Amino acid sequence: MKFTDYLYTRPDKDQFIALADKALADLNAADSAQKQLDVLKAVQKASLSIQTMVSLCHVRHSVDTSDSFYEEENEYCENLIPVVEEKLQRIGKAILASPYRAELEKALGKKAFMEVETSVKGISEDIIELMAEDSKLANQYQKLNAAAKIDFMGQTLNIAELGKYKVDKDRSVRRAAFEAEAGYYKEHYGEYDSIFQALVKNRTEQAKRLGYDSFTQVGYFRMGRLGYGPEEVKKFRDSVVADLVPVVTKMKANQAKRVGLDHITYIDDTFNFMEGNPTPAGTPDELLANAIQMYKEMSPETEAFISFMEEHNLFDLVAKKNKRLGGFCTFMPDYKSPFIFSNFNGTDGDVDVLTHEAGHAFNAYINRDKELFGNTDYTMEVAETHSMSMEFFTEPWYHLFFADEKETARYKLSHVEGCMSFIPYGCMVDEFQHYVYDNPDSSIDDKNKKWLELEGKYRPYIDFDELPHFGDGRGWQRQLHIYVMPFYYIDYCLAQTMALQFFMLMNKDREDAWKKYMHFMDYSCNTTFTDLIQQTHMASPFTEGSLKETAAFISKWIDGNQD
Repeated sequence: MKFTDYLYTRPDKDQFIALADKALADLNAADSAQKQLDVLKAVQKASLSIQTMVSLCHVRHSVDTSDSFYEEENEYCENLIPVVEEKLQRIGKAILASPYRAELEKALGKKAFMEVETSVKGISEDIIELMAEDSKLANQYQKLNAAAKIDFMGQTLNIAELGKYKVDKDRSVRRAAFEAEAGYYKEHYGEYDSIFQALVKNRTEQAKRLGYDSFTQVGYFRMGRLGYGPEEVKKFRDSVVADLVPVVTKMKANQAKRVGLDHITYIDDTFNFMEGNPTPAGTPDELLANAIQMYKEMSPETEAFISFMEEHNLFDLVAKKNKRLGGFCTFMPDYKSPFIFSNFNGTDGDVDVLTHEAGHAFNAYINRDKELFGNTDYTMEVAETHSMSMEFFTEPWYHLFFADEKETARYKLSHVEGCMSFIPYGCMVDEFQHYVYDNPDSSIDDKNKKWLELEGKYRPYIDFDELPHFGDGRGWQRQLHIYVMPFYYIDYCLAQTMALQFFMLMNKDREDAWKKYMHFMDYSCNTTFTDLIQQTHMASPFTEGSLKETAAFISKWIDGNQD
């Protein structure tokens, strides 16, 4: 069955509420662990069916935000999700208090109970309406981005389509593209400001109703942090400033020399070579065909995965009008199907998507049959380790996407450099969010000043050169996660440090690195991030000094792979 034939049916809220209420009563009345497990499996089946419909609706709405049917259904699903989550929390509390907990924990796994203990702290019946409003505001932000129609060089483009001009060989074209993007944000800055201030107010109220001082605490609960918290994350950010920022600053100085500049400005940050950034060769269909070939050759596991994706046509890759920005992978449990969404725009980012989102999809495919209650999820830093590491494991096949060896070598270098420079940026996003929610009454001007301060801390090499909007400290408005997925972004940074460790291992023993990667993936549903690190004998990013070896290796590797 092709994805286009997957049937969407609006989930029945009242039916789920009745089922969940009965399940709660049955759990409390059960006289054995097995009877409670039977109840949990029934709830799991119902919630997975809802997840399937919500994911299917989300994809179809994202592909065309102007489709009125799926716009209405998407709003319905966004309002439904908090209701489902609250009912599941009640059931979660019941199993935490179960007299058969020891037997349940043996059957479901220790991590399942850790997840429930964390998740019940982030939701209650008192905030259902606030959570629905939160989703509505976040969707307004995405619609505002998707609606962009920017006049540029005789064309009308959306934000994603501007991407290739922002890395154009002609510096004046790059600046014009950034100014055009800035112009759109500046034209609508009142809407962006209003949406975000409303989100902060809403989320702060959620935290207060739950009994917490700050939404920061709620954000950590909802991200499912297991085994670490804000203090450990701050240690990690401090290590990034101490050990990675100097290496990235040196790297950016070398990049400036490569492209004939004295120093890097904002419009040059992602422009890597005088000849121009590596550009994928071929049409989107050809790129996808090459990706399919790559995964068929990589391993028996990836061959089975990509054949499934190809058979069911589980991709929507090309940027187009009214399509939501960004890229993501989602999963539809009833069909046991991942789905990859992106916005190809003719840059090397298209290759990044084919490797990164496929890492998510591969993991979802590998774990598609694990359906015990509370044991189907993996925390986000684990999920991002899957995807970011896959970007490196595909290295032997990079040549399939570029015209010649030189272009392939440039992509290889720019990819490693991009991974390194991303980590400080991601930490900047994270620290900004801590500031925002720890200071919920801060004005937009306060937020802009804080963003510029953090730019100097994490990206001291960038000169904004009087660029409108971005030079005014409003660059945070471009970052979707700040609006839509609070406190997610640090997961990318933690995962990137793990992916770079896998990269180091690949350079020593690729076969052993792949075994560790598969172990990391196989156990990701029932083991925490910190435990997985220990099991695979890798360095914890929360340990002081752990980034020094990575920084030294990558710095030496980059020096040896300059053009």
